[in-house]
Parts: sequence; structure tokens; C-alpha cells
Amino acid sequence: MRAMATPRPESETLNIQLLVDSIPALIHTSRPDGYLDYFNKPWLEYLGATLEQVSGWNWTAFIHPEDVEGIVATWRASLASGEVFEYETRVRSANGNFRWMLHRKVPLRDERGNIVKWYGSSLDIEERKTAEEQLRRSEMELRLILDLAPQLIAVYGPNRERLYANRTALDYLGIGLDEWRHKSFAASAHPDDSERFKTYTDSALSSGAADELELRLRKRDGSYRWFLARLNPLRDEQEQITRWYFTATDIEDRKQTEDTLRRENVALREEIDKTSMFEEIVGGSPALRIVLSRISKVAPSDSTVLITGETGTGKELVARAIHRRSNRASRAFVSVNCAAIPRDLIASELFGHEKGAFTGATQQRLGRFELANGGTIFLDEVGDLPAETQIALLRVLQEHEFERIGGTRRIHADVRVIAATNRDLQAAISAGSFRSDLFYRLNVFPIEIPPLRERGEDIPLLVEYFIDRYARKAGKRITTVDKKTLRLLESYPWPGNIRELQNVIERSVIVCETENFSVDESWLSQQPSHGKAESQLYLSEKVAAQEKEIIEAALRESQGRVFGPSGAAAKLGIARSTLESKIRSLKINKNRFRAITGT
Repeated sequence: MRAMATPRPESETLNIQLLVDSIPALIHTSRPDGYLDYFNKPWLEYLGATLEQVSGWNWTAFIHPEDVEGIVATWRASLASGEVFEYETRVRSANGNFRWMLHRKVPLRDERGNIVKWYGSSLDIEERKTAEEQLRRSEMELRLILDLAPQLIAVYGPNRERLYANRTALDYLGIGLDEWRHKSFAASAHPDDSERFKTYTDSALSSGAADELELRLRKRDGSYRWFLARLNPLRDEQEQITRWYFTATDIEDRKQTEDTLRRENVALREEIDKTSMFEEIVGGSPALRIVLSRISKVAPSDSTVLITGETGTGKELVARAIHRRSNRASRAFVSVNCAAIPRDLIASELFGHEKGAFTGATQQRLGRFELANGGTIFLDEVGDLPAETQIALLRVLQEHEFERIGGTRRIHADVRVIAATNRDLQAAISAGSFRSDLFYRLNVFPIEIPPLRERGEDIPLLVEYFIDRYARKAGKRITTVDKKTLRLLESYPWPGNIRELQNVIERSVIVCETENFSVDESWLSQQPSHGKAESQLYLSEKVAAQEKEIIEAALRESQGRVFGPSGAAAKLGIARSTLESKIRSLKINKNRFRAITGT
């Protein structure tokens, strides 16, 4: 602003003075040295003071004590630099109250650029300051709520700009806000979850749709906890995304509870019947001692075991015995009956699935291999696995990793595999229904369970064991076993093996009304027949010689081969395990038939 050279007439000056005193504005002027030499009438009325009382530097007495130092320093700086002055202070009015004012002074310069006058105005901004204060308090309260919320909260811009993270998140990660702006949550994700987290954020941000994910995030001390992460967009009136809001809720306790329920209640107990025979192995026959010896040898290792034997011989009992004597005894034992699960669901049951992997997959589900992590998985009736599942199982055995159905992330499998079957897998391989490479992976340490008919010495012990169990359960006292009944039980071939014996004993205890135990002969599904030995699956001891002759003839014809389409078992129409047990019991040397063929 430049000074005018020509002075105004006195009448014009009076008119200007009247105008300045009449307008509803607080006007003041200052000399070049900062001495305030004029306040208009509205100013003096507001202050309730005379010009003499506020002129010079006396005006500072009307400024709020907390604001005096700041306005004086800023005013002196403007005087020194010649820059426009602007400052906000609280000013005391005539009634003693303070109101916020915005003060602004502009310099007037002469032709040489020297300041000859300062002209200033003060604007009442009390309402604005009140509104700002209310807004500030609201923001502080909101920020306090966010900072104290038991969630990790972050705000991103439309292009993933990191704008804000609450105190809970920063404390959890152990970093400051500036550092977080250069380090996202993805960098703190568990290595097994980081790829899923990246896919999750990329998918949500590209589609513009809300999404959620469970993942583990690293805490400041290096430990990991499970969180449920949610990403939600905020859109403007044009449906353009202006913000992304990220929240992560701690679900560690829930996950631990779920794992406990799954591992202990589901995995460990869902197929364990405490009232069944599968609590301990009973017997001391030579055939059983061989099995117990093999269990003791293989249990401490992590080797894969293949248990074979007829239905009802107690294959799961042996698998549990191996697990209990292993280094994994404190971890889960997960049992899966491969024949009892529909073919289209067996892969999902074993390996789990991701949300949306197929119709009905409404949420992520862990498979049995994940539930057995660190422990043992028992695959009963493994011979009934469909071809595509056999391939997936082979990969687990070879590479110790798998993928959930619908997933892309490889999951490490720290699981010992014990498989069992009553099928002739060699015959299944020849028929093309079972993979030979999978068989060799499973058959690292084979254990064959003898049928009950080969454990005659164990039948009295088993009878006593089951009578004691079911008598106590029924609240009955049984002290003796009818001798005729015991002979009947010892001579019966037990095609259903121990499971059939168990059922017969339980039924007999229920109907027993005395202390002497007996069994109704009609309850036994088969009776030994001496007249049709050659047509029966199980031959009596009286035709052992004929049985031996038949088996040797079949071995001779099959050149000593026991299993397979051209093996002796197939020619005789009996299971491989049955034929093997007969060969042992009849002391047949099958190798000599191979030697004859070679000659």
C-alpha cells in the first residue's frame, strides 16, 4: 500500500472518521515503530476504555495473559520484516469476558517503499473458535475411542495410502505412526499367511468389495496371535471409494478353543468308544506276541505303517498302541475311516477346504491332516480311497505338504501316517484300482494282525475280560463260565474276529440271570462243519492235511506267488492275509515252489 501525496480536505477527513466509527468493525492503526495510535469507536466501546488507556503498547493489558507473549513476538517480527501481520488472541471485553479475535495489519508504504503506517482490523471469531474447539474435542474423543478400542484399526486412502493407525495397532506392532506408514500390516503377517493376506487385500481393493480373513500377526515381542481381519470401503455420492477401513480383531482365544475342541474332542475322541474293546490289547498267544514285538520296534520311529488283517481284528487298536508309545503320544491321534466318507467329500475331509471352494463351502474348514499336525493320522480302509485322493495322499507322503481344496497355499504336514486295510492291495494294484507307488509309500513297515481263530490261547482271556467289563456295566455279578460254553467259544472259527466275540459276550451278559455265564449256541453265525471242509473258507483241524495239500497245489500252480490275480489266494478264493496265516500255521515253505519253478 503506497501513501497518497495530496492531503484530503478537512470535511472529507471528518466523513471518513465518521464512517470508520460507524461501521460494525474493529479498526486500529499503528505507527511504523509499532505504537498503536488509533482505535475506532466500536473498538473502544468493546474494550470499555479510552484511547489513552489502550494506545501505544497498553493494549496488551486487554489480551488474555496466555496469548500476550505470542502476539507481541509476532507483531515485532512483522515490524522488522514488513510482512503482513496476522494473529489470533482472546481479548477482554468491557464486561470482563474474553472473546477470540483474528487481528490483521497491513503496512502503508511511501514512494521509496518505507512503511509510514500500519492499518489493522480485528474480526470476532468466537463462534468459529467454539465450533473448532467442539470439533477438536469430538475428534479427540473419537481418536481416544479408536486408540482404546480392543482392535487393530487402520485407515487407507483410495490408492492404499497409509493415513492412520490407532494406538492399539501401533503398540501391538511395536512401532510409531511414521514407521507404520512405511510398513504395512502385511509385513507383520505370519510367513504361512502373508501370501493369503496379499491375495486378500489385492482382491478386495481391485473389486471394491468388503472382505474378511483370518491370519496371524506378529507382536512386538516376536510372538504371533490370530486375528480376524476385515476391509471395508467408504464411498462418496458418486460411488467412488474415498477411504478403506481395516480392522483386525484378536481371536487367539477363540482359535485356541477351536483347536482344543477339534484336536481333543473331534480328533482324539470322536471315534473312541470308551465302552468298546479298544482300550487295551488282551492276550499272550505267540501270534499276538509277534504283533506286540513289531509295535514296540516301530513305535519310537516316524515310519509309515501299513496294518493289514481281517475285519474286526483290532487294526485301530494297534494303530493307537503305536501312537501311545511314540514321541507324538502327547499330540493328536486322528482316525479317518476312508470307506465311510462319500467319495466326493473324502479329499475335503482329509485336506480341508477354503471358503467358496465348492457349493456348500460357506467357510474355511481344516482337514484331518491339519488337525493331526504334530501327531498321528490313522487312515482306516485306505484301500477304498478314490484315485484322485490317492494322488494327493502320495504327495503328502513324498513331499510332506498339501493344499486345501480351493486353496493355492502349500501347508506343511508334520504328521505320522498309519494306514490299515482288509483288502488285498496287490490284487487292487493289478486290477488298476490302487496305485503301486502309493502302496510302496505306505508299506514301509507292514504289520499283519492275525485273525482270532489263530489266537486260540487268547480266547479264555478275552472272554474273561469282556465278561468283567459288561457285568460291571450291567451291575451284575458273574463268577464262573460254563465249561461247555468255553469249549464252544474256543472251537468256533470267529469269522467276525474279536468284534464278533465282543458282541456275543455283551448280549449273553445282558440275558444272564445267574453267576454262571453261558452262551446260546444259536447266536454263533457259523458252526464248524467236518463234512464240507473243502467247500468252507475256514477248515477244521481234522482236515488239516487235506487243507495243506490244497494250498500247496495252489502254490505250485502259481509258482509260489501268494497274492495278485494269478496268486494262490485268488485261485483259492480267499484273502491274502488268510492264506498267509494258513501257510504259517501249516508250516508250508512257499519258497520251495519258487525254486522248483526256477529249476
